[in-house]
Amino acid sequence: MTGTSRPGTGAADPAAPGGTQGTHWAPGTPVLWRYRDHAPGPAGAVHIARPVTVVQDTDELLAVWMAPGTECVKPVLADGTPVHREPLATRYTAPRTTERARWFGAGVLKLARPADPWSVWLFWDRGWVFKNWYVNLEEPRTRWSGGVDSVDHFLDITVDPDRGWTWRDEDEFAQARRIGLIGPEQARRVEEAGRAALEVVKAWGPPFCDGWENWRPDPAWEVPVLPEDWDRTPAHMTS
Repeated sequence: MTGTSRPGTGAADPAAPGGTQGTHWAPGTPVLWRYRDHAPGPAGAVHIARPVTVVQDTDELLAVWMAPGTECVKPVLADGTPVHREPLATRYTAPRTTERARWFGAGVLKLARPADPWSVWLFWDRGWVFKNWYVNLEEPRTRWSGGVDSVDHFLDITVDPDRGWTWRDEDEFAQARRIGLIGPEQARRVEEAGRAALEVVKAWGPPFCDGWENWRPDPAWEVPVLPEDWDRTPAHMTS
């Protein structure tokens, strides 16, 4: 499926930290889901940008769909080497750039409650065989007219269909602390957020109990196009 929808079009939502103000995006609206970089470089530079389609947007939940084949922006080392291939000791200090690349394989459903310092992603294998939930610890998303921005906190949790869970990327979190990308106070908050997320998992609260693993995208939706100005600075950051 090909598409021409430009993220941010049809989105009347003004900047709203935490997503608690402004007009909600209608289902089917293309927006950008972005992350700003911890690593050396321009302060707050966007290094991940993913065009997604809004599934649901309310005061309680933002749900978006990233379709297979979506062109995204991802960080790479200055010579084009994937970041994960760099030894951990220099992974966050080696010079970086960004590149455009397609998201292949099954799509990803992302769910975020406005104030939560995490989002929950759902993954499927081919044929819509549900694989797992993924709790991505991050800053609460800041909304702007074209999408949402956050900062990743390295530490993550996978949750299996049988409700078993596992910490992920603990080594990257520890390295980020060692080199000062995350200070002691922020690290404490991230660990607290992880424990709070696990309490939701153990209680099988929203969104895990809401049946999202049975959700399917509207076949009429086009794949949003990555805009040339994917790294544009939202108005709320310049005012």
